[in-house]
Amino acid sequence: MKARLIGGGIAVATAVAALGLAPVAAQQQRPAPAQDDAPTPRMTDGHPDLNGWWGGGGGFGGGRTLADLTDEKGNITLQLNARPEGSALGTASGQLATNFERDSGIGQRADSNKPIYKAEFWDKVQYLDINGNAEDPTFSCGPAGVPRMGFPNKIVSNPNEVVFLYDNENTFRWIPINKPHNADRDATYKGDSVATWEGDTLVIDTNNFNDQTWLGWPGYFHSDELRVVERLTRTGNAIKYEVTVEDPKVLMKPWVWNPRIMRVNTDPKAAFWEDPPCDDKDLEHIVTKERG
Repeated sequence: MKARLIGGGIAVATAVAALGLAPVAAQQQRPAPAQDDAPTPRMTDGHPDLNGWWGGGGGFGGGRTLADLTDEKGNITLQLNARPEGSALGTASGQLATNFERDSGIGQRADSNKPIYKAEFWDKVQYLDINGNAEDPTFSCGPAGVPRMGFPNKIVSNPNEVVFLYDNENTFRWIPINKPHNADRDATYKGDSVATWEGDTLVIDTNNFNDQTWLGWPGYFHSDELRVVERLTRTGNAIKYEVTVEDPKVLMKPWVWNPRIMRVNTDPKAAFWEDPPCDDKDLEHIVTKERG
């Protein structure tokens, strides 16, 4: 696939993996479309059926699906507006890309709905933000973690368990329903998730995290006391997705995301794209090549 520059913006053509990594803050603030009046499909136990492809390829800034952005050769073209002028460095395509990244960063930092850290931790947040390229775990092939990885591209569920499949990391989350947390499990990047039904809402409670992931792009770190509660409520062809982040060690209060509405993806060609492998740049500096 190819990338093209369109007008005053950056056109990105890449695998769904890269397109799925929209910043968390931007995803949270996207206006939620109204739910339709379609009947809510249900499983044999009477709970809403969450099975299916979701998100229409991530929404792409207005509810467009992946099919809307794909030409007959399979190339995906997405226009991301950037400042065409006002930069001392010029208006070449590379500078337009830089402008877009900087403008996006300003928007995320200015988001009024952000985690509120205890006073003694704001210097650390600022340091991580300024040095993000070196400090952000995802920049060194680390996982995004929960909840930063966002909503799954595909859900597979039955009355006993639910599985979230993510295209942006070629990863998954297996979540048992009506089971206790595993107290013997070591802390992990994705934590220990269990689910219960509260009426028509699936509530996922995740704890037992390590502290090696971030909550969000602007240096929003967390401690090993992180707890994340996700709520999925299907109505018709849409799921309302709500997230509450608790971390009493570093946050002054729980961080409640703005709800998102995820629509079912009806594209008959919906599929997962294989992520490119992580390319480690440090192998050439290994002193010895001995194994074992």
